[in-house]
Amino acid sequence: MTVLVLNCGSSSIKYQLIDPDGPARLAKGIVERIGEDDGVPDHAAALRQVVAELERDCGPLAELGLAAVGHRIVHGGDRFAEPTLVDDDVESVIDELSPLAPLHNPPGLTALRLARRELPDVPHVAVFDTAFHQTLPPVAYTYALERELAARYGVRRYGFHGTSVSYVSRAAARLLDRDPDDTNLVVLHLGNGASATAVRGGRSVDTSMGLTPLEGLVMGTRTGDIDPGALFYLHREAGLSVDDLDRLANRSSGLLGLAGANDLREVHRQAKAGDAAAQLARELYCYRIRHYVGAYLAVLGRAHAIVFTAGVGENDSWVRSHSLAGLRHLGVEVDHVRNSFTGSRAQVISPDEADVTVLVVPTDEELEIARQASGLVAAPAS
Repeated sequence: MTVLVLNCGSSSIKYQLIDPDGPARLAKGIVERIGEDDGVPDHAAALRQVVAELERDCGPLAELGLAAVGHRIVHGGDRFAEPTLVDDDVESVIDELSPLAPLHNPPGLTALRLARRELPDVPHVAVFDTAFHQTLPPVAYTYALERELAARYGVRRYGFHGTSVSYVSRAAARLLDRDPDDTNLVVLHLGNGASATAVRGGRSVDTSMGLTPLEGLVMGTRTGDIDPGALFYLHREAGLSVDDLDRLANRSSGLLGLAGANDLREVHRQAKAGDAAAQLARELYCYRIRHYVGAYLAVLGRAHAIVFTAGVGENDSWVRSHSLAGLRHLGVEVDHVRNSFTGSRAQVISPDEADVTVLVVPTDEELEIARQASGLVAAPAS
């Protein structure tokens, strides 16, 4: 059941050749800086590079005996609640949903179409970041908008990073030696994009990203939560068009807008050098996380663990400790010795006596996509 996984982001394509039942990766790689001056020009060129690298390392793709190609697609709207075999109609719906995830769905769709042409006889499976959050209750996914207008245009909270949160939630339950169906978690997926999710019994019950991946935490280039009136004000007073505001909110704000760098490592460097803007940026980044942790502890009532994952969550001890600072009265505490660990293993970073365990759990979106894709194509036809 070898599966080729294509995880297509706004400026990168990660790929892995995986046996979902085995621990080893048969091949893996990443093409980064797509569309940037020193990178490949676009996602089509990036996928051609992926194919060339795979065939160099593994031989012709048509001879690999692939069971499926699994594709990460960010936005599935309310149309897709599970992994889905791709045909032309599914492609069309993904395209229709692109305005809801303009940084992600278009490149994901480009990779999907090119891969289907390259491997027409292999099943292609779309795995949607929004699918895990289809369990959100109406009180969590409904915006207080005019009801009929919201329904007509599908304006509601969808949530993202669901593939990662699904994998990490099960891994955290195993680490806690608990049944996932009896485990409550706050999962913090912190990368260039960042989100918080309240997970009750293995099901998403609230999450910080909304209609698009723009809402919630401060991110590398995205604002996170902002008063919509600020955008209306900038439209009227600064003359910014809708497209200008879209670029502002998605591409030039967040850490980049605050500190001039979207990479937290650079923000840390600047902050340590005394840059006041960088100091504020990282404090705000952590403050917003703490804000959501407190909210989701209230939503869950009882949390067994807070889980850090993804690039920042797994590697930035400063962010972990400062994000949870001052929460001891809620049973949340970080052990600074445990938090200073390095490596890629899952780790408990809270004191033994803490009421709420704090975990670092490496995510593996590619393995989750491979498992979902292989499970779908192996399932007997109904």
